[in-house]
Amino acid sequence: MDLHRYIADMGERAKGASRQTAILQGKTKDAMLRSMADEIMVRSDEIQAANAADLEAARESGLSKAMIDRLSLDAACISSMAEGLGAIAALPDPVGEEISKTVRPNGLQIARVRVPIGVICVIYESRPNVTADTAALCLKAGSALILRGGKEAVESNRAIAKAIVEGGRLEGLPQDAIQLVETTDRDAVRELVQLEGRVDLVIPRGGESLVRAVAEQARVPVIKHYKGVCHTYVDESADTAMALAIAENAKCQRPGVCNAMETLLVHKAIAPALLPRLAERLASHGVHLKGCPATRAILPDIDEASEADWSEEYLDLVLSIKVVDSAADAIRHINRYGSGHSDAIVAGDEGVQRMFTQRIDSAAVYVNASTRFTDGGEFGMGAEIGISTDKIHARGPMGLEGLTTYKYIVQGSGQIR
Repeated sequence: MDLHRYIADMGERAKGASRQTAILQGKTKDAMLRSMADEIMVRSDEIQAANAADLEAARESGLSKAMIDRLSLDAACISSMAEGLGAIAALPDPVGEEISKTVRPNGLQIARVRVPIGVICVIYESRPNVTADTAALCLKAGSALILRGGKEAVESNRAIAKAIVEGGRLEGLPQDAIQLVETTDRDAVRELVQLEGRVDLVIPRGGESLVRAVAEQARVPVIKHYKGVCHTYVDESADTAMALAIAENAKCQRPGVCNAMETLLVHKAIAPALLPRLAERLASHGVHLKGCPATRAILPDIDEASEADWSEEYLDLVLSIKVVDSAADAIRHINRYGSGHSDAIVAGDEGVQRMFTQRIDSAAVYVNASTRFTDGGEFGMGAEIGISTDKIHARGPMGLEGLTTYKYIVQGSGQIR
């Protein structure tokens, strides 16, 4: 295979398809999405069989526990995938929305209108559900899509892509509007992210090494987050029962994802009462604890946390704990070691809450809630195409709005300058 020609041709065809997806009516896109959801359910057994083949290969190759968790699909996951497409179909069409409108003194009417981005390329690891979620969101937002999944999910991605393309075609999905890169050649990624003029945006979803590789090689815009080093700070004014429940959920509900808590910060005034109870709860989940000297004075049986632990994304049942002198101390720690993803405070003092939300420089900042809610579905977006820790264009969970740009439409009556 001539890889360069293969990828370039894919980009050309996607660009042509994007001219058609940009002008699809909302009801037409919704019918396509519902048909895709139906086809996924019809092919559920086929998708599960493909996923079983991927899982077997993953275990034989020694893929990490976190990656296998992300790779796994069962009937309930496939049903949820189909429901997600239906939920996206039920959302308002963002394309054509008038964001703002002004009338200038000379009579010119200037409207800012939401429009599709064009061709979006998503590069991802494991998580075969991304194939369906991404296709649905990009189609709804009026863009064409090129998908490049990891080799560990190749069979699952092929089965899901086949289902959504066939389902969409039943309702008139344009040819090449959704394309899956079939080769597992790693150089395909480099070719994709350098398709200037044919790919308008690249979104990498996966581990830090993948995201950095994409960002370093890209010649087209990239929206990304490198990792999720998420914190929970428990203030001296916190409700203890609430703090215990939030910390347990943030660490244990699903530890292998980017919005799971990796570091717990506890005010020194509440630490002696809170930490033993928390350690007992976390022990029931098998969480391995590491702590600063002040933490180990309270929990002497835990390991010592190193400097590297404070910036580590474990993606596992491992938690670093630090006792801090104040909320300001916690804020300094988070802004130094955090990744700008999701950070939470548990506090009853509204002044401390306000200071935390104002000073923490992260995409999502929580007050008395778990960081596990940083998710497009939980934010009411239907699904997400990824989470961005960038500050330009999109930040946090990216749904339909983040997958559009805008143009100015200026209406005149013969004005000249």
